[in-house]
Amino acid sequence: MSRIALIPGNGNDHVETSMWYPSVIAALTEAKDNKTGQPLFPGGSVLRTFPDPFDAHEHIWIDFMEDELELGEKDVVIGHSSGAAAILRYIETRKVLGVVLVSAYHSDLGDASEREAGYFNRPWNWDAISANAKWITQFSSPSDRLVPIDEQRQVASKIAAVDYIELPGRGHFTRDIDFPELVENVIKKMATSSE
Repeated sequence: MSRIALIPGNGNDHVETSMWYPSVIAALTEAKDNKTGQPLFPGGSVLRTFPDPFDAHEHIWIDFMEDELELGEKDVVIGHSSGAAAILRYIETRKVLGVVLVSAYHSDLGDASEREAGYFNRPWNWDAISANAKWITQFSSPSDRLVPIDEQRQVASKIAAVDYIELPGRGHFTRDIDFPELVENVIKKMATSSE
């Protein structure tokens, strides 16, 4: 059964009450299929604080996603910031149903702690990333001060058939308590993928 899971950005040890995370998960958990009236995500949802929440080391986060969350081929995964980097590495070698990237990046951005996290020490397998999800949506904002928009656009240019959406004035997507564009996009993608 499909689940919806959220992989947070680093620096966050209260994921369950942070930003738009709980409202998005609640809205998608309650969402129903227009044709059948059944829940879009009958397997429920995952919104948990990750171990190593401030440094987000790859080996810790990927193991947690695989062993604790047990993400699989029927799941839709939302990743914000470093959570987006974690998802990209995760789906290089594993399949999921769908992916939503928010403020995604593919380099260490010249930051020592990002470099130490481990995601950026080797080339990305963009072909595998593109193939291991039925659909990928990416949300970006030109006003993001943490991840330059050129970096976000480069990620989009590497992923085959990405649904790339730029939203002006949203920064790093940390000030919002709701994210209706994301909810609407996932509902639409789920309707399309079940046809």
